[in-house]
Amino acid sequence: MGGQFNILIVGQQGRLMYEAVLFAASLRAASPGFAGRLFVAEPQPGPLWSRDPRMGDAGARGLLEGFGAEIVPFESRHFGDSYPYGNKVEALFALPQTEPFVFFDTDTLVTGPLDAIAFDFDRPSASMRREGTWPVIELYGPGHTAIWRALHQRFGLDFESSLDLSQPDGHWERYLYFNAGWFFHHAPHAFAARMIEIMLSIRDDPPPELLGQSLDPWLDQVALPLVIHGFGGGRPGPELDALDGGASCHYRALPLLYARESDRVVEVLEQVAAPNAVKKVLKQYEPIRRMVYQGKGRQARALFDRAALPRKEAQIRNRLRREGLWLR
Repeated sequence: MGGQFNILIVGQQGRLMYEAVLFAASLRAASPGFAGRLFVAEPQPGPLWSRDPRMGDAGARGLLEGFGAEIVPFESRHFGDSYPYGNKVEALFALPQTEPFVFFDTDTLVTGPLDAIAFDFDRPSASMRREGTWPVIELYGPGHTAIWRALHQRFGLDFESSLDLSQPDGHWERYLYFNAGWFFHHAPHAFAARMIEIMLSIRDDPPPELLGQSLDPWLDQVALPLVIHGFGGGRPGPELDALDGGASCHYRALPLLYARESDRVVEVLEQVAAPNAVKKVLKQYEPIRRMVYQGKGRQARALFDRAALPRKEAQIRNRLRREGLWLR
């Protein structure tokens, strides 16, 4: 339980490069006791990329290294341009294979001490900050039970033990489903190999029950519960409440951060973005320049009551778009 661990994010030319700087800066500011290693995994050019995916800004690379990050290369053997979400899986091979890890999506801020969280790396888990995005049930098609049962059977997993029996039959929350914004395990290479195996099987030879279901961008989130269940993990317990809580925030897009997240999250963002050396790099990226440095984020924040937010994220996005404040 607990102990030292590595953190992995993905750094790539464009948005992820700037978000990686914010993540690394927030880790050092909000979790100064973290004694593990921060790896920023960088995809390398190859046949699966139409352009060089490496971080091309020397200033951004310098900031990352100044915050203590180790920039490490990895090869894209299965996904690349066709499914960039696969980066998070293939990047796991860049980690020391015998050391436990926590993966975070790069569009995450650290807001509290990660080293105080009681991870059980022998029981992997992942983020429950999700909506019922997959599968989309058609009127005359198979339901949640048939779809998830077929997937568990495909990979030799016990379906019944994955269910949350406090939820009604057919309701999406009854079934093991995560957001892939964070996940952890003790063996990054074994985790990656199993997840790639499952992702490729679903992508290239989907069970009949998946006919008509979109797997882009959901493929990683369809595979993730199967991997976690197969390694003896499951839904996160209360000891992990600080993730997606007091210690981290997967904001996904800066307009959403300003619209719905806590004052603490906004405080951390603006604090770590303020130093001149950081500002010089981050202002090159239009959404950060306009939302953070030109005050558009505060305009977006004024549109919403955090105590009475719209129930669906799409409603928040739509209002931001109407106001010209959806920048990503």
